[in-house]
Amino acid sequence: MKYDVKDMKLAEKGKLRIEWAATQMPVLNLIKERFAKEKPLKNIRIAACLHVTTETANLMKTLKAGGAEVVLCASNPLSTQDDVAASLVKHDHIAVFAIKGEDNKTYYQHMDGALAVRPQMTMDDGADLVSTIHTKRKDLIPGIIGGTEETTTGVIRLKSMAQDNVLKYPIIAVNDAQTKHFFDNRYGTGQSTIDGIIRATNILLAGSTMVIAGYGWCGRGVAMRARGMGAQVIVTEVDPLKSIEAVMDGFQVMPMSEAVKQGEIFVTLTGDINVIRKEHFLKMKDGVIVCNSGHFNVEIDIQALEKISRKKRITREFVEEYTLSGGRKIYLLGEGRLINLAAAEGHPAGVMDMSFANQALSAEYMLKVAKTLKKQVYSVPQDIDSNIAALKLKGMGITIDKLTEEQKKYLASWEMGT
Repeated sequence: MKYDVKDMKLAEKGKLRIEWAATQMPVLNLIKERFAKEKPLKNIRIAACLHVTTETANLMKTLKAGGAEVVLCASNPLSTQDDVAASLVKHDHIAVFAIKGEDNKTYYQHMDGALAVRPQMTMDDGADLVSTIHTKRKDLIPGIIGGTEETTTGVIRLKSMAQDNVLKYPIIAVNDAQTKHFFDNRYGTGQSTIDGIIRATNILLAGSTMVIAGYGWCGRGVAMRARGMGAQVIVTEVDPLKSIEAVMDGFQVMPMSEAVKQGEIFVTLTGDINVIRKEHFLKMKDGVIVCNSGHFNVEIDIQALEKISRKKRITREFVEEYTLSGGRKIYLLGEGRLINLAAAEGHPAGVMDMSFANQALSAEYMLKVAKTLKKQVYSVPQDIDSNIAALKLKGMGITIDKLTEEQKKYLASWEMGT
């Protein structure tokens, strides 16, 4: 088995951490048990381009239990947990191509390593794998049944491909499942982004002013958690609906050009390019912290920051100090990459339980219906979404009400009025 990981000596540590994460993933564990018995993915080759974390490891083990041959590569150069990568290779015999801090060339070489399996199914986080297949490895397309996509940025890219009629196989947008973006994006990103900032800087959030660019589900989550820790929160947005929602939620809303004069910590979560750029850097206070929790490291114009800086140095792990003319300093965290994975461990296992349950069940569903699907992006079926929510409640020991027959009849009728 070919693989490329940092250090196989880390495998024992990784195994323990993977096992710990599994204790917080009851839904995926139930799916794994069923998959082990039924083998719904038997002999299916899957190339997965995901963040190589303890939670992802449990998804890979679930897919393998279902009979799949799985190869994993990283979806971000700084998101790999090297001990997890080593453990998957040593203890689970799953090929992994991922090293934390890999350069751009190695990143795509690792993707080639995953594609060497000639996949029948893809699992993507950001759509880099699908993009590579459609541009450089078109020879693989005839053999691919379908795929899944984990995150907002990837879904946007894939829907654009479908709109332009260049998408060559169907994709299920796992990100759009309610049990994914309502919880993973909001509670997972909210907690893990704050965790990454604090681990990288050890700053006190209480009393600080945090500017959050983007009020999607991820932005909502970070705003909620930052306020809970005592920060004053400013939201910047381009969408009037999201902007009014942020106002109604009790946050200040203003353009970035105004927010840069007040902010002390900046977090981008928009999925778009150059959200913080040269004119913003020039107006920032001395000592501000800038970081990104969107998928790609394009939201902060790092090249512009480099050009206007007199010098740069690393002051802490994951903290780069840029000194501008006049002596003002700006601190960039995690090279502008996902701070929750660059400096911390990503989302807690308890919330990734639902996201990866969606991945596993969507893979099973895709195999059943792929022949009936067009080359488009599809939502996770509602029954899968509801089933995952029900299983999560069960795992938490929570029971809920059920409709009576009278209530069902009432909701299904139109005759009964006032």
